[in-house]
Amino acid sequence: MTLDIHLLRKLYPALSDGTAYLDGAGGTQLPDSVIDAVSDAYRSGLGNAHGEFPASRRADKLAAEARLAVADLVGGQPDGVILGPNMTTLTYRLAGALARQWSSGDEIVLSQLDHDANVRPWVQFAGRHGVRVRWAIVDTSTGELPVDQFEGLVNERTRLLAVTAASNVLGTRPDVRAITDIAHRHGALTYVDGVAAAPHVPIDMAALGADFFATSAYKWSGPHIGTVVADPALLESLQPDKLAASSNSVPERFETGTLAFADLAGVTAAVEHVAGLSGNPGQSRRERVLNSMAAVQAHEEAEFTVLLDALAAMPHVRLFGRPASRTPVAYFRVASRTPQQVAARLAARGVNVWHGHAYAWELTQALGVRHDGGAVRASLAPYNDADDVARLLRGVEELAP
Repeated sequence: MTLDIHLLRKLYPALSDGTAYLDGAGGTQLPDSVIDAVSDAYRSGLGNAHGEFPASRRADKLAAEARLAVADLVGGQPDGVILGPNMTTLTYRLAGALARQWSSGDEIVLSQLDHDANVRPWVQFAGRHGVRVRWAIVDTSTGELPVDQFEGLVNERTRLLAVTAASNVLGTRPDVRAITDIAHRHGALTYVDGVAAAPHVPIDMAALGADFFATSAYKWSGPHIGTVVADPALLESLQPDKLAASSNSVPERFETGTLAFADLAGVTAAVEHVAGLSGNPGQSRRERVLNSMAAVQAHEEAEFTVLLDALAAMPHVRLFGRPASRTPVAYFRVASRTPQQVAARLAARGVNVWHGHAYAWELTQALGVRHDGGAVRASLAPYNDADDVARLLRGVEELAP
C-alpha cells in the first residue's frame, strides 16, 4: 500500500494557506473529518458522564469510542486506556500512583534521550521517596541510546524503567524491546513514551514490552488529548490520589475532573483518519491502522532522506545525531545564525519550524546546546510533500554566510 499524498493534503484545510508545516513534532494540523467530529459533538448536545438523559449518554459513548480507538492505534485494551489533557499530566498522575509502592533504597532507570515529560515526574517523585535515579547515557556523536549499558543499570532494586520510543529532537528510535526485556528480567515495570513515535510508525505496545504506553492525539492529527495505555489488571493494582466522590473503577480512577467529551470525538475521528490512509476497507480497524502507518513510514522516509542528505551537504549546517533508526526529525544549527533567527527567517518564507530545546532537557544539555538557544527542529508529518521539503532547503541554503 502507498500513500496518496495529493489526496491526503486535500483533507487538511489549514494547508490551503500555502504554508509548509514542518513543525509536526510540536503538533499536527487537523483533517476536516476530525474538525467536523468535534463540531458535531458540540452541536448534538452533551452532558456530563453517567447520567440518565440522552446528552449524558452521548458523552459516555464518546469516551468509550475514544478508548476503543486508541486501543486499536497502539494494540492495547480499551479498558486500559486512560484519557486526559496531555501526556505530561497523565505521566505525573501515574508517577504519583506508582511511587506509592516505592521505598527508600529502591531505584528507577531513566534516559537522557527522553522528553522531560518522561523524566521530571519520575525524578521528582523519586526524590520524595528516597529512590535512586540511574541514567542511561546517549552517545552524542551518533544520537544512539546503547542497549548494553542497561545491563549495568537495572537490578533487583529497580522498580521502573522509563524510555522513549523515539527522540523528539534527534528522531532516534532505540531498541525499546531489548531495553524492556532487561527491565522485565529484573521484575521492573516499563513506561514507554510513544508521543514522538506513534505519528510515524506502526505501534504494538506489547511487542515493545511496554507496561505503560503514552501518546498524544495532537501529534497524529487529533485534538489536544493525551492518553496512557496499560493492562487493566496492572491499573487495578495502583491507587492514585482522587476525589472521594469520583469513580474508583479502572481506568476512570486515573482521570481527574470531567473529560473533554467533544475532543474525544475528535480522537476517534483521528484514528479513523489514520486507518483510512491506506487500509483495506474489509479489514479490522487495527489492521487498517497498521497498514496505513506502514505506508506513512515509507512516504516520510523517502521525503526525509532528501531533506537530511541536502542539509548534510550544506557546509554552513551542523546536524545533530545520525542514528541508524529514526523518525523524520532533523535538529540542526546554521553558522552565524541563532536558532531563533533561522526559525524567524524561515517563517517569513512561509516555512514553519521550531527552535530551542523542545523539552529535551537532558539531551540538549548533553549535546551542549541547552543554554545557548538549542537548535532548529524541522519535522515531517504524513501530509508533508516534496515541495515542503524543497522550500525548507531553499530557505536554509539562502542563510549561508
